[in-house]
Amino acid sequence: MPEVIDSNVAYLALKAAQKLYSKATAALQPEEFARVQTVAQQQLQLETRMLAAPEARDAMVPPSTLELAMQEIRGRYPSAEEFSDDMARNGLDEASFTSALEREMKIEAILEKVGTQADKVSDMDVELYYQYHPEQFRRPETRLARHILITINDTIAENTRSAASKRINAIQARLVKEPQRFEEQALKHSECPTALDGGKLGDLPRGKLFPELDKALFELKAGEVSGVLESELGFHVLRCDTITEAGILGFDDAKQHIRKLMEQKRKRVCQQAWVKALLAK
Repeated sequence: MPEVIDSNVAYLALKAAQKLYSKATAALQPEEFARVQTVAQQQLQLETRMLAAPEARDAMVPPSTLELAMQEIRGRYPSAEEFSDDMARNGLDEASFTSALEREMKIEAILEKVGTQADKVSDMDVELYYQYHPEQFRRPETRLARHILITINDTIAENTRSAASKRINAIQARLVKEPQRFEEQALKHSECPTALDGGKLGDLPRGKLFPELDKALFELKAGEVSGVLESELGFHVLRCDTITEAGILGFDDAKQHIRKLMEQKRKRVCQQAWVKALLAK
C-alpha cells in the first residue's frame, strides 16, 4: 500500500475511509485505498479554494475549542499509546492530526459564516409551510405502555415453559386486582431491561410491538391490564397507562420546529451555491 505523506490528505483519507467503508485507512484493500485517496485529494483541492476565499478572512478556531475537541478524540482510546499507534497506522501523528482537525474546524466555521447570508425565515414563511404541509403534522393515536416479560428457557428450571407460564399467570392475576402495582411488579419480576423503569415501553403508535402485543395494547382502555400474551421473547403482561388520540399538531406547537427546519434548509442551499461558485472558478 503506498505511503501517504501529506498530513491533510492522510486526515481526509481517514475520514473518507470511515465514511465509505467503515474502516481505518490501513485496513483498506488496494482498490478501496485508491478510491479513498482520490476522494481525499478532491476534498483537499476544494478546501484549499475555500480557505483562500474572501469569506475565510476572519474565520478562526479558538485554541480552547480545538483542545476540547482533541480531548474528546483522545478519550475514545484506552491509552495515549493506543491513540498514537492508531494515528501512525493512518499516516499521522498527534501534531499533524491536530493541525488537520483545526483546518477542518476552520472550514466548518467558514461554511457557518456563509450560511448566515441565507434569506431570513419570516413568520409568514412559517405559517405558509404549516398550511401547505398538513401531512407532516398529523399525529397517530399512541398508547403509553408498560410490560412485564418472563422468558422461556428449558435449560433453566424457573424458566421452563410450564414454570414461566405459572409465574406470569400469577403476576397477571395479581395486577388485574391491583393494576397500580404494575411498576413495582415489573421491577421485581420482569426479565426485560425496561424493568428498571417500571416496565415502561414508551408512548407508542401502532406497529411498534410484536403483532400479538400491538393488537392487545390497542384494545386496552387507559389503566387496563392485558391477559397473558406470548411473543418470540416469552410471556408478557401489558398495561396501557394513557391514550393520546390521533390529531393534528397545532401551529403554536409546530412553529418552532418549522422555523428551525426552514433555516437549516436555507443555510444548506446558500452553502451549496457558494461551493458551486468556487468550483466554477
